[in-house]
Amino acid sequence: MTQNLARTAGELRAAGHLPRGVKTEIRENLLAALREGRNPWPGIVGFDRTVLPQLERALLAGHDVVLLGERGQGKTRLLRSLVSLLDEWTPVIEGSELGEHPLDPITPESKRRAAELGDDLPVVWRHRDERYAEKLATPDTSVGDLVGDVDPVKVAEGRSLGDPETIHYGMLPRAHRGIIAINELPDLAERIQVSLLNVMEERDIQVRGYTLRLPLDVLLVATANPEDYTNRGRIITPLKDRFGAEVRTHYPLEIEAEVDLVRQEADLVAEVGDHLLEIIARFVRHLRESSSIDQRSGVSARFAVAAAETVAASALRRSALIGETPAIARPVDLESVPDVLRGKLEFEAGEEGREEEVLVHLLRRSIADTARARLAGLNLRALAEVVSDGHPVATGDRVHAGDLLAALPELPILHEVAARLGAGPKDPVGRIASAVELALESLYLTRNLSKDNSSDDDRSVYG
Repeated sequence: MTQNLARTAGELRAAGHLPRGVKTEIRENLLAALREGRNPWPGIVGFDRTVLPQLERALLAGHDVVLLGERGQGKTRLLRSLVSLLDEWTPVIEGSELGEHPLDPITPESKRRAAELGDDLPVVWRHRDERYAEKLATPDTSVGDLVGDVDPVKVAEGRSLGDPETIHYGMLPRAHRGIIAINELPDLAERIQVSLLNVMEERDIQVRGYTLRLPLDVLLVATANPEDYTNRGRIITPLKDRFGAEVRTHYPLEIEAEVDLVRQEADLVAEVGDHLLEIIARFVRHLRESSSIDQRSGVSARFAVAAAETVAASALRRSALIGETPAIARPVDLESVPDVLRGKLEFEAGEEGREEEVLVHLLRRSIADTARARLAGLNLRALAEVVSDGHPVATGDRVHAGDLLAALPELPILHEVAARLGAGPKDPVGRIASAVELALESLYLTRNLSKDNSSDDDRSVYG
């Protein structure tokens, strides 16, 4: 990719290349994408009218940014997508520790090499993926990790402590001409946060009592949870003041966005229909609104992703047990979600011992809401009457989709239900059974059918 690009500073200068700051680079690339109608945020779901316009304004203004939001709202994913706004390839001085521009060196060593070699200064090209650095803020993070420290090896070689070349640079200087992201910024000790002040305002670094003037060119972005301001830590006021923009993130505002997010992120080992993903999305929505759940901790989007993967795994297990292929999830597979994922939620203190009851209730509400929305206008009375009049239908981990359908006589309403949920007569039997089972569960939840769960072989019988 870089074989035809300049290999020396002289070639770079002859080609008319001019250095530009990383914030200018991001601004110009973002403007180009907006003008051309390209999506500068591939893979980001549910933020189109809220978060992304605010973030774009911040980047166009050249501001450092902190994303503030609950866990699992896609903050880190959003920060990592900033890489796509950098130039794909950028020239750097070969062998330079900080990846300096060949026409704009900043360290004493690179300046000396540039003076000695002139136009023969060797150039290499760095991909944009190498210009993004990410640090998870942990209590044991030190100033040396972020800014730098004196390198005892270099001192032992004979250099004096006052020599800038004795410094081992930290992550921030090494992110020169790139993006540095700090996750969970409030978790940094306050004395460590102080070390960022000069970097953000004066763009220099201070190490072990002396100041090294380095005109660092970085975009500093960070994430924080609102609860961190009062629980584990806080962002100190001077540091908050130095961030040009604070952007609030949120969970998906629409059911469709949550479904799209799950479909995009989940690694599904079996087919999971959109109606089942909608049930999961509504379930997560109910959890986020429930007074039984500690909303200060939030209900992460990872919960919805894990729920979809669990449902798919349940379908795959049934496929292996009874030889049903292909593996297609049915509403019965949703029963595995509360037991498996209960530990991912924080319940209010008064709900101790009622956790499973709360989850099962909200899951049933989600199934009923989805069936009501998806099957609106269909009269399911004929199906209810047939089942009640001597055609009980069994479902469970060891019930084949074909057996579920064979328990019912031919009914026009079954075809209508299947069509409404995206299953055609030539589709696999499991896809049709999944649609019919949702209709049966809907009739049970609206008290038009009974459901006997007392069978010894883990079967449930609608009757």
